[in-house]
Amino acid sequence: MFEYLKGNLTDKYTTSTGYYIVVDVNGIGYRLEVSEIDYAINDKNSEIKIYTKLIHKEDNMFLCGFYKKETRDIFNYLTSVSGVGTKMALTLLGNFDTADFVSIVINEEYKQLTLAKGVGQKLAQKIILELRDKLIKANITTVSEKITGFELTDATKETTSILLSLGYTEDEINTALKIVIGKCENENDSEELLREALKYLSM
Repeated sequence: MFEYLKGNLTDKYTTSTGYYIVVDVNGIGYRLEVSEIDYAINDKNSEIKIYTKLIHKEDNMFLCGFYKKETRDIFNYLTSVSGVGTKMALTLLGNFDTADFVSIVINEEYKQLTLAKGVGQKLAQKIILELRDKLIKANITTVSEKITGFELTDATKETTSILLSLGYTEDEINTALKIVIGKCENENDSEELLREALKYLSM
């Protein structure tokens, strides 16, 4: 129903049930429930663009908000897992940024997921079992803010996303890209960049 909202962040607050922001769009205030990570990104009275997901239940209807479209994609995948509702999905996205979550699931590091409140070992293993292949096939472009040491271009983002889906860690990818970028004839060619990075990582 709503793809995204652009407006002024007029209020933000927390309750015992979650994290909330209010966005004024042409005089209409929309309340959105967000993850802890997204809640901390912007201050009040700032202009924002936020992607939305309408949650429709029998006795309630509300909006969830995500500053990255990829984060909303992950949210949709998470809520497709039996036993993972809106609150649990937002809790997980409040503990791990999108790139970290994708990396954890692809690398089957279920113990990392149990660090999120309310996520036990069985649920963590179930999330990985149901989502690992889906996330690999989806090839969601996710570049963590932790990755530094080179310019984040479309080519480096695409290469990073593919390498994450192949199971390499962010540290491995970061190191490889810093070394091979200078060796490429065209560092904006993602195919060449990926080829050189794979050569380095297979050494």
